[in-house]
Amino acid sequence: MTAVAGVAATGVAGVAYAALVERNWFALREETVPVLPAGSQPVRLLQVSDLHLMPDQRRKIAWVRDLAALAPDFVVNSGDNLAHVDAVGPLLRAMEPLMEFPGAFVLGSNDRFGPVPKNPARYLTPSYAKAPKAPRTDLPVDELVAGLRAGGWSDLDNARTTVTMGPHRVELVGVDDPHIEYDRYAAVSGPAAPDVALTVGLVHAPYQRVLDAMTADGAGLVLAGHTHGGQLAVPFYGALVTNCDLDRGRAKGLSRWWPGAGGQVPTEPERAAYLHVSAGLGTSPYAPVRFACRPEATLLTLVAR
Repeated sequence: MTAVAGVAATGVAGVAYAALVERNWFALREETVPVLPAGSQPVRLLQVSDLHLMPDQRRKIAWVRDLAALAPDFVVNSGDNLAHVDAVGPLLRAMEPLMEFPGAFVLGSNDRFGPVPKNPARYLTPSYAKAPKAPRTDLPVDELVAGLRAGGWSDLDNARTTVTMGPHRVELVGVDDPHIEYDRYAAVSGPAAPDVALTVGLVHAPYQRVLDAMTADGAGLVLAGHTHGGQLAVPFYGALVTNCDLDRGRAKGLSRWWPGAGGQVPTEPERAAYLHVSAGLGTSPYAPVRFACRPEATLLTLVAR
């Protein structure tokens, strides 16, 4: 009986840690990515993703605002900002200092539709990766988009543009959220521009069909979110799920991607792109836990190849 009680106590402590400590233990991760032409000056790119913000999350808002002290050359927001119908104002307050810098964004499903309760056991099954079919609360996505655009950021939902990133001209191409099949890459597809330092792809959920298409067109870097890094991970093993068709080994952080990397072409070619998947800063209010997967933003330093 003592052993059973000990196991139970350990389980309770683990849940308390995941719910009360780790999900609020925000981290800044830094990566160096060699994607610019030879002799290029470095560029500092800040990626924020998956805030899933509730209006009363003042600590998260303050932490995100403080990221402006990094003075990045460019900011990317890769979606799923909201978790409540009243969260647009607080979200724009969090982003306000970051919108002093050039930036771009795409939307996630949780910028349009509120979270819904799920059976926690589904998290460990393939069905978790399917977009919910239950009725969902509409979120004020138009207000969110208007606020981000008013801050000067480019809306990359099924769009393509060229921006200034530090001293470089950089091409951006993005899609709306593939998780709910809003992506329309065919409408913006085409070879990477020859007169820019880099083409960057931006997508919320890193589904293979989009990653393959972007890298086939010549994107040298693709940025995504959505996975929460698995949200629940096993130490020394990693993520259990990715909530999409991306493999667990790429659930967060920097890796390589090329057309067919999901299985059809297992060998990395010489000019594979870099893929960065952010573990994000939030959770669904119906699953407010993280374990072995701290919430994060990432400062990417792009350097010469």
